[in-house]
Amino acid sequence: MTSVAAADLSNLKATADPKAILDAKAWPFEEARRLIQRLDKLPGGKDKTVIFETGYGPSGLPHIGTFGEVARTSMVKHAFEVLTNGERKTRLVCFSDDMDGLRKVPANVPNQEMLQSYLEKPLTQVPDPFGKFESFAHHNNAMLRDFLDRFGFDYEFFSATECYKAGQFDATLLRMLAVYDKVMAIILPTLGPERQATYSPFLPVCPRTGKVLQVPMIARDAKAGTITYLDPETGEKVETPVTGGRVKCQWKADWAMRWTALGIDY
Repeated sequence: MTSVAAADLSNLKATADPKAILDAKAWPFEEARRLIQRLDKLPGGKDKTVIFETGYGPSGLPHIGTFGEVARTSMVKHAFEVLTNGERKTRLVCFSDDMDGLRKVPANVPNQEMLQSYLEKPLTQVPDPFGKFESFAHHNNAMLRDFLDRFGFDYEFFSATECYKAGQFDATLLRMLAVYDKVMAIILPTLGPERQATYSPFLPVCPRTGKVLQVPMIARDAKAGTITYLDPETGEKVETPVTGGRVKCQWKADWAMRWTALGIDY
């Protein structure tokens, strides 16, 4: 898909009416046009490498919807390259949310009972039910990459687990902790009353069980870079840093955090 599109870029320029390209109303061109307008207003926006991102959750086997996520973003990236005559550098990041907790056992995989015992643990800590890879996430990530490679997508693969644990998100996580109240003010109005009562943008990984916990914060220390919560099973107070892979973010906050940390433009 993407590699073919890139290979055909010169042919498109040579055969298409330049005005027709500039006036194209197809949605990838509309999206690309808005992106160009936004970048042109930023200092250095015309000279930066433009980073496109697409993401997926490896809690189940990749499917046509997963393919569509990457295909749609690739279409916008290609439209951007056409509209800018290929003169601006671009990258496509494919991001796997493989630090998410396993919420339910997929019906189309073997070893259901075994997987049941790993509910709420990060997907990279859940054994591969097929017995081929280091974890269920590694299995699904490999399937996705094979899927994309066979269709010629040009992308860079990122693992949430690796990014969190390597400290790639640490500075942005600390920044999010410093503006915790502002983040909450944005998110809470989008939630129902029951969810509002327990919501936090940070999901701590329990040091006792290894589970990704959805618990409210009872204290936070931006200077120390820590949050405090109650262990839902023992009632014990637990203080943990937000850095080094000890927490991950809820999905809306997670998207904003990683877009900032990775410098994503679209």
